[in-house]
Amino acid sequence: MTKNNDSSWIKSTCAYCGVGCGIEAKVQANGKLEVRGDEEHPANLGKLCSKGLKLGETITTQGRMLSPSVHGEDCSWDDALSHVASTFSDTIAKYGQDSVAFYVSGQLLTEDYYVVNKLMKGFIGSANIDTNSRLCMASSVVGHKRAFGEDVVPGNYEDLELANLVILTGSNLAWCHPVLYQRLKAAKARHGTKIVVIDPRETASCEIADLHLPLFPGSDIALFNGLLAYMAKLNQINQRYVDQHTEGFNGALELAKRFSNITSVSLATGLKTADIETFYQWFRSTPKTVTVYSQGVNQSTSGTDKVNSILNCHIATGRVGQPGSTPFSITGQPNAMGGREVGGLANTLAAHMEFGHPAQSELLSEFWDTSNLASKPGLKAMDMFEAIETGKIKALWVMATNPAVSLPESNRINAILASCPYVVVSDCVESNDTLKYAHVRLPAQGWSEKSGTVTNSERRISRQRRLLPTPGMGKPDWWIVSEVAKKMGFEQQFSYRSEMDIFNEYVEQTRLGNEVGTPTARALTLESLSGMTPENYQSFAPRQWPAKDGVCPERLFGDGNYATPNGKGRFVAVDYKPPALSLSERYGLILNSGRIRDQWHTMTRSGLSPSLSENDSVPQLEIHPFDAADRGIKDGHLAKVISSIGEQIFIAKVTSTVSVGQCYAPIHWTHTNCSDGKVCTVIPSNTDPFSGQPEFKATPVEVKSVKTYLDAQIVSRSPLDKTKLNAIPAAFWVSQQCDSGILYSLKLTVKTLELEDLLAALIDDEQPTLVTASSGETQRVVSLQSGEFELAAAIYPSSLAGSQPDISQLVSAEAEPEIMHGFLAGTLKAKSRTICTCKKVTKADIENAIDNSGVCSVKSLGESTGAGTGCGSCVAELEQFIGNAKPISITPYERQVESACGK
Repeated sequence: MTKNNDSSWIKSTCAYCGVGCGIEAKVQANGKLEVRGDEEHPANLGKLCSKGLKLGETITTQGRMLSPSVHGEDCSWDDALSHVASTFSDTIAKYGQDSVAFYVSGQLLTEDYYVVNKLMKGFIGSANIDTNSRLCMASSVVGHKRAFGEDVVPGNYEDLELANLVILTGSNLAWCHPVLYQRLKAAKARHGTKIVVIDPRETASCEIADLHLPLFPGSDIALFNGLLAYMAKLNQINQRYVDQHTEGFNGALELAKRFSNITSVSLATGLKTADIETFYQWFRSTPKTVTVYSQGVNQSTSGTDKVNSILNCHIATGRVGQPGSTPFSITGQPNAMGGREVGGLANTLAAHMEFGHPAQSELLSEFWDTSNLASKPGLKAMDMFEAIETGKIKALWVMATNPAVSLPESNRINAILASCPYVVVSDCVESNDTLKYAHVRLPAQGWSEKSGTVTNSERRISRQRRLLPTPGMGKPDWWIVSEVAKKMGFEQQFSYRSEMDIFNEYVEQTRLGNEVGTPTARALTLESLSGMTPENYQSFAPRQWPAKDGVCPERLFGDGNYATPNGKGRFVAVDYKPPALSLSERYGLILNSGRIRDQWHTMTRSGLSPSLSENDSVPQLEIHPFDAADRGIKDGHLAKVISSIGEQIFIAKVTSTVSVGQCYAPIHWTHTNCSDGKVCTVIPSNTDPFSGQPEFKATPVEVKSVKTYLDAQIVSRSPLDKTKLNAIPAAFWVSQQCDSGILYSLKLTVKTLELEDLLAALIDDEQPTLVTASSGETQRVVSLQSGEFELAAAIYPSSLAGSQPDISQLVSAEAEPEIMHGFLAGTLKAKSRTICTCKKVTKADIENAIDNSGVCSVKSLGESTGAGTGCGSCVAELEQFIGNAKPISITPYERQVESACGK
């Protein structure tokens, strides 16, 4: 359980991505949580990324939901749960079982997921439960089922290290799964692994790429269909394997032959024929190949077909479930896999049992002791919210997610939530964009307080252990759901005493009808984990499934036996249809969206960390120099993104890492921390017809310059009123957490404004003591409340924005007199931007090492400053500092464009 027999260190699992890193945590004397990597955990072997390392900074009692409330009035748990149970029961009685819905999250633990799925599908009798994993991995789920017969990832992380060729497609591994990226990078250094990155953008993962293929958005099927046709043309198909272990090959190949000519692939993808040829040759000549695919493949109107175009190539060559040779879907959330296992998606039943299989339904009904089991799939996420809009769904329970921000067409989603007759939200925070629509608020435990299990991307189950007490009246999600179920009349079936009881029930559920050779058999089984005792559960060590007869195979399907009824893998014939992107004169660019390095989802957790907020602190729109110049957009200025459904404002980042005609924006900003920058406001709700997963990677947009005249910065000990912020003449404001306070940056549309007038519009009526000063065109003020520092502010012309000090130093330094006087006098130097979050290395530290210490490589820079020696996701940026970054591959057309721009 503990390292070096020090019982103060407790093993648990990281709260962020699907890598599922093990952590060890210890409560320090000051109450803060110290976190380090668990060297014994197979997923990360002691490594953590910047977000994992800073988990301790996100532990706070501020901003927590502390008590249940109904219609804004605090109440007891019994009153709140009775209100939920009676309202759901009354709604079902009046409108039917499909009039209620649950929208849940990959942040839930498996035990939470199990109970909520059981209540909805087993006893309410509807399958209207879906999860935010619909936005992440739903296309892979369907692709796996179509090809393998079951939603199974065949390989494991070690395969990245055993492979001779690794293909990253739609996966910026360096930022989204940094620990796996470091394992791959180390493997490349050991034995020269070739790495291909397939991505429209030049991402940080390209730092270790031997070949970058910046294909047109949405053209993946053309590339992989071309690969299948190429392998067939050169007689490189494993025909014996295909004949013995698969079906449907000829149909898949027939469609793929449309791209049997590499020139046709080039025309469809925009890639150079020489690069396509190189990629195809490497795949042909390298049996040990792993293809890693993630959101860039899944989040598409053709996401499922993209997945199957990849799987077709692996099945045709027998490269499935072999050491160092397999397709590999990487999940985005810490328990997206666990939710998929227990049936958290609307179109699955439970424990990999499916709708449409009467024998499985009969087994499950008997197991749950219910006569009301759901008989058909429920509504997927976007369909669910449309059903609320049309009045078919009357009551919605949202758990541990923020759909008001994360779903496409977010303005419409907000209007739908506002119109829903009954909204219940269980969460650990007191405020987010979704909670403002809640009629009932239920305080749930947060990470560090929860106990249960999660499953990572390699099918490895790990324990998440309770590290800290829960503030206020917060409860586990499984307990909240179980208590509602009891009050709805299902007390006997939900009488759990602990999360271990639920885990044991889930283990038994995976055994239902799972005898080898039976028509109800499935790959998922936890048979050997039956009858877990409290001691076993508490000391449970990470292990993969299937767990049967004490043996856990590291890989699946490697023997050619699949989870289909006849045991054969299926080829799926997929056709490439160019995306219907109406690039009219108005919509001249394609918008891509995704994560940035140091933030997570809608920042309700990661945004609490000052360290994680230091690198990318504003929502930036990446745009190519030609497109920026063509629109009069300058780096660091405002840019308005306009689509067919809405518009939002971002800070422009002019960069050649995106291609001409494309742009990119992050997903993380919300109404809570920004006036604009909410990318889902401009993304339509177009979905994949098979998986229901929305398209987040290819939205036609126009981008225009936004003129501002003044910039302002305010640093405050406590949050400012958002209503007042939105009322001032600002085109844009954004906030970020800093040490002991919050920093607000504003861009104003007026040419003149007195600082005192700005503050009068923002602060309370109580008159503070203001200490003001002016320096040239800049106004500065410090506000004191009863002699204590409260906030500081500055207004200056937008042209001087880059030369202003970082006033967050005032609150972080407790407004020491010399700091305050330096700020007021205009002599306070700006803090240097943090480049390496893990080791807190700034731009100034790096430049000093290069200029004064003779540093000439990333390695020597790491030795000198520590930069890049943590999770390594900053290495691509470090390369640029030392001048060794690989030149960006550009087409002759782009070269002409850059020449026209004066580059």
